[in-house]
Amino acid sequence: MADETLAALRSLMASHSPPLDALVVPSEDYHQSEYVSARDKRREFVSGFSGSAGLALVLANEALLWTDGRYFLQAEKQLSNQWKLMRMGEDPAVDIWMADNLPSDAAIGVDPWCISVDTAQKWEHAFAKKQQKLIQTTKNLVDEVWSNRPPPEANPVLLHPLEFAGRSVEDKLKGLREELVREKARAIILAALDEVAWLYNVRGSDVSYNPVVHAYAIITSTAAFFYVDKRKVSYEVTSYMEKNGIEVRDYGDVSSDAALLASNQLISTSSAKETAHDISENPTGSGKTGAGHDNSAVEENKNDLIWVDPGSCCFALYTKLNPDKVFLQSSPLALAKALKNPIEIEGLKNAHIRDGAAVVQYLVWLDKQMQEIYGASGYFLDSKVHKKDHPITAKLTEVSVSEKLEEFRASKEHFRGLSFPTISSVGPNGAIIHYSPEAETCAELDPNSMYLFDSGAQYLDGTTDITRTVHFGKPTPHEKACYTAVLKGHIGLGNARFPNGTTGHILDVLARVPLWKDGLDYRHGTGHGIGSYLNVHEGPHQISFRPAARNVPLQPSMTVTDEPGYYEDGNFGIRLENVLVVKEADTKFNFGDRGYLSFEHITWAPYQTKLMDVSLLVPEEIEWLNTYHSRCREILAPFMNNSEMEWLKKATEPIAA
Repeated sequence: MADETLAALRSLMASHSPPLDALVVPSEDYHQSEYVSARDKRREFVSGFSGSAGLALVLANEALLWTDGRYFLQAEKQLSNQWKLMRMGEDPAVDIWMADNLPSDAAIGVDPWCISVDTAQKWEHAFAKKQQKLIQTTKNLVDEVWSNRPPPEANPVLLHPLEFAGRSVEDKLKGLREELVREKARAIILAALDEVAWLYNVRGSDVSYNPVVHAYAIITSTAAFFYVDKRKVSYEVTSYMEKNGIEVRDYGDVSSDAALLASNQLISTSSAKETAHDISENPTGSGKTGAGHDNSAVEENKNDLIWVDPGSCCFALYTKLNPDKVFLQSSPLALAKALKNPIEIEGLKNAHIRDGAAVVQYLVWLDKQMQEIYGASGYFLDSKVHKKDHPITAKLTEVSVSEKLEEFRASKEHFRGLSFPTISSVGPNGAIIHYSPEAETCAELDPNSMYLFDSGAQYLDGTTDITRTVHFGKPTPHEKACYTAVLKGHIGLGNARFPNGTTGHILDVLARVPLWKDGLDYRHGTGHGIGSYLNVHEGPHQISFRPAARNVPLQPSMTVTDEPGYYEDGNFGIRLENVLVVKEADTKFNFGDRGYLSFEHITWAPYQTKLMDVSLLVPEEIEWLNTYHSRCREILAPFMNNSEMEWLKKATEPIAA
């Protein structure tokens, strides 16, 4: 099937005008999303690689796939021999590779709706030295050959109540318009799905695990537009939008409206009606403008720039604008959304408590099952497996146990689904950083191997993300040493105090130092922001070695994960993850009068003491663990039955220094 797809694509490339020397198939959809709907998984359809990050390049006689370190092992397994794996960070970047390896005057095709302004401009610059050209295809060539492409779904737009959002649409629009004036812009085009959902306090189910709606927004100083498939919009949502001064337009109208916006002709229907009324009342037109507002009010914003986020806006919309009148800058909503309001913070804390209870209940259940089915020594005893005399009739698989974890979560208040596909991985599969088990091929649990589960849920009051690594048999001294190094990094970052203005790029090293001491490391970032019943990965800040982590300092009320790891190919994987909230720190001194920050853990689930080499922990780390475990007992107790509480007490017993 993959060979037929490549042949069909190459035929379309050859017949294209001009003929294409290469076709780029990105992972992203029309909104540059990290996670996309089934019908937008074009790169996966073409290559067979199902990871969330990557890019496919199809040439006449070659096919290449770029992906990052989280997916190297997965890509090796999933790609056929028709494909060559290109490792980001090790092999040349795709634009450099194309510029160096494709002929002069090469035509490189891409769907301009699936590539960001940033990327397109970067590539055009790289191609210029050999007069290579980036060709915007009028149709997506993958869609042309994808005969059984999933149809679009008409999932309803849902209102996100103020009791969870914590801030009204009116207030958010006011803040956004103040930003427009500050940056001398008269309008902004919003393409990122979570930004549109956050601004208008709406949610949906157009993308699995992400409660967003396929929609765009355009905001001017006097009008607001919501571009969406109108089949998704109920009477209630329509009334809500009207009440908030937002006009609902068809999803496809965003292209023509961007052109109208560029020529200053985009007027809302309500404004047009007001204008007609004003003219009939006052034929001279004095004192009113076409927007139905006082002249004086409009004259306050004579700005002519249109704000576009080059990272989330597609190249197709950008080409509708006058490039000299475009303000290319990160969306102001990225930071506004990241700075959680008090109601969102409270909701996130409550969601993580319920989620922690589900994780503990899962561990209690799994511990019992591992002992009963496999004769494992269990979560607490550090001894070899006692093999059962009788054959095992029931068995636990990576998928079956992850489904049980989802059951525990589903029983909790405000549950709305998972926040990403659960990473449930045994032994060697744990070394595949973003491993995605499938029922037909997944591994059976093994009491003699590490088990890593990275999972999270969507609740109306918050999004969760937690990772724990456990062993139900007798871990080796090497496994214990590696686990303890990861734990030390996890504690070291979580306990950090740092001055205002510090970025996650600086802090990333704190999680790695204990691993570096033994010559170990990991290929992924250490922390990402997390949404408030929105995307599980949220910027603009991050804790990472990647240069982008230098862009935005951490600020109070931001959320961020703390998730160092270590992955030994063919053997095991270890990761520990909590969600933290950035807060002001109470320090003895205040050098430079900068003010200092620290973290507050809001994730609650024990760390397995059996996997720790306590001799490697310093007294401060042991004190932190004992305090954290004491808080776990206290906070989760209301959710536990008697047997679960007994297990939790044992799991959180103080460690002796």
